[in-house]
Amino acid sequence: MATRPNTVVGETIPVSPEDPEPAFGSNAIRLSCVQWVIAAAIIIAVIVSIPILWERIEPFEPTPSYRVPYALSNDYWHFARYCRQAAKQDAVLVVGDSVIWGEYVAPTETLSAHLNALSGGERFVNLGVNGIHPVALAGLIAYYGRAIAGKDVLLHYNPLWMSSPRHDLQTDKEFRFNHPELVPQFLTRIPCYKDPYATRFGAVVERYLPLRAWTNHLAIAYFDNSDFPAWAVQHPYENPLKAITLGLTAELPGPDATRDRGSASWAERGITPHRFEWVEADKSFQWRFFQRTVEVLLERGNRVVVLVGPFNEHMIAPESRQRYEAVKRDIEAWLHKQRIPYLMGVLLPSEQYADASHPLREGYALIAKEVLARLARLPKPGSWEPVDVAWASRP
Repeated sequence: MATRPNTVVGETIPVSPEDPEPAFGSNAIRLSCVQWVIAAAIIIAVIVSIPILWERIEPFEPTPSYRVPYALSNDYWHFARYCRQAAKQDAVLVVGDSVIWGEYVAPTETLSAHLNALSGGERFVNLGVNGIHPVALAGLIAYYGRAIAGKDVLLHYNPLWMSSPRHDLQTDKEFRFNHPELVPQFLTRIPCYKDPYATRFGAVVERYLPLRAWTNHLAIAYFDNSDFPAWAVQHPYENPLKAITLGLTAELPGPDATRDRGSASWAERGITPHRFEWVEADKSFQWRFFQRTVEVLLERGNRVVVLVGPFNEHMIAPESRQRYEAVKRDIEAWLHKQRIPYLMGVLLPSEQYADASHPLREGYALIAKEVLARLARLPKPGSWEPVDVAWASRP
C-alpha cells in the first residue's frame, strides 16, 4: 500500500486508491480568484468608507473666525476636511503660514477676521497653518488642499523663509524643521532633511491613503499626539475607546487655544536689528516651491492674489538691507511677469510688529484696510482673472 508524509507528526500514513492525496497542503480555507477579488473589494470599501463615516460622527462646525487649532497643526486630514467645508462657501480663502494664522493674536484678531469685520460679512476664511513654510505649503495644497478649486484665493508669501540658508533648508547639517511630512520625500533633495526611507515612504502613503491620514488624526486629536502602541504603554489602564468617546463629547481642540505669546512689540521683547543672510530668489528652495503652489492653484481654476509680507524692515541691519531690496525686486518681477495680481505689503509702524514678520492686532487691522482697498480695484470676487494685473503695482 502506498504511503504519504504526515506533515503534522513527521511520519507516514497509508493511502488507499480510494483516498487520493489532497490537492492542497494544510490550508483550512483556500480562496478562488473570484473570492480574492471580492475580499479585496470589501477591504478597499472599508478603507475608503471609515474616514468618510467618521466625518459624520465627529462634530465640526467652524465659525467665521475659525482657524486650524495649534494642537492640530500637523493634522492634515483635519485640514483637508476644513478645506472641503471652506470651499463650499462663497468666500475668499486666505492661505499662508503663521502670519495668516495669527501667531500673536486671538482668532477674532487675525487678518481674515479684520477683513470680515471691515467688509461687513463673512467673505474671508482663514486657511493659515501655524509653522507651515513654502516647501511644506506646496505639499499641503497639492495633497490635502484638493478642494481648493475654482475659488478666490488670497495667498501669502513670507520673505522670512529666504532670510538665511537655514530658513531656506539649504544647510547640509541635519536639523528638525516644521512639517517634514509635506516636503518632497524622494525626487527633490533637501540637504538638511535626512529622515530614513521608511519614514519618507510612510509620509507618501499618507498622502494617497485616507485611512492612514485618518489614523494620524486620531493620534493627534485623541491620543496625545502619539501612535496607539506608544499611548497604550503610557496609559496601560485606560480604555482607548473611552479616550475617543471623551474627545467626541468635548469636541476637537478649539481655535482659541493660542500659544499665549503676549502682545509686546519686538523692541519691547528686547529684540535688536539683525543681519539677515538673504538667499537670492533664483537659488531659493522656498521661493521655488511657492511658485509651484501658485501654479497648482492656477491649474485648478483658482483666481489668485498674492500678498507679500509685510516683513519688519525696521529689524533689518543696514548691512543686509541691500540684499533684501534685491530679493523684493526679484519676487515682484516674477509676479509681474506671470501676470499675477499682488500686493507688496506696506511697512507697518515699528511698534505693530511682534518680531521679524508677525504683526500685532493693530498691524493686522492696517493690513486689512490696505488689502480691501486693493481688492476694490479688481473685479468682484467670483470674476477675477488670473491674468488681471490691475493690482500689480505698489501702493
